[in-house]
Amino acid sequence: MATIEVKVKINAPVENVWAIVSDIDNEPKFWKGTKEVRNISKNDNVINREVIIAFRDQKCMQEVIIDPMKQIHAKFTKGIINGEKIVSLIPEGDETTLQTVWDIKLTGMMGMFTGMIKNHIKSGTEQAMQSIKEEIER
Repeated sequence: MATIEVKVKINAPVENVWAIVSDIDNEPKFWKGTKEVRNISKNDNVINREVIIAFRDQKCMQEVIIDPMKQIHAKFTKGIINGEKIVSLIPEGDETTLQTVWDIKLTGMMGMFTGMIKNHIKSGTEQAMQSIKEEIER
């Protein structure tokens, strides 16, 4: 498994940060590795969805659990990626630390490339979180 952790401090209260990151249908706007999302079902704070990722336009299935004002936990349930991505909000007065932790590996024969894609996912995560920060602080 590849574990990736990226944090960014945003000069805004947790409510402002949550308003942007909880709009998971808008994920491709910030996360360039996500090309498209399509919700399959929603039950309270649990969403099952199909995600098309930029890596060879692969289709993945996710179960997303939303814990309001705290975190978004996306578990990959089917496809080339196995594992999870957790986006957490840590309030610090008038500021918020946004943290993303990936714990993933590629499935099947692609598993041998997990280490190679780790840096790619890390840089994509840094770019996404910087874009989120800029959007909120505008």
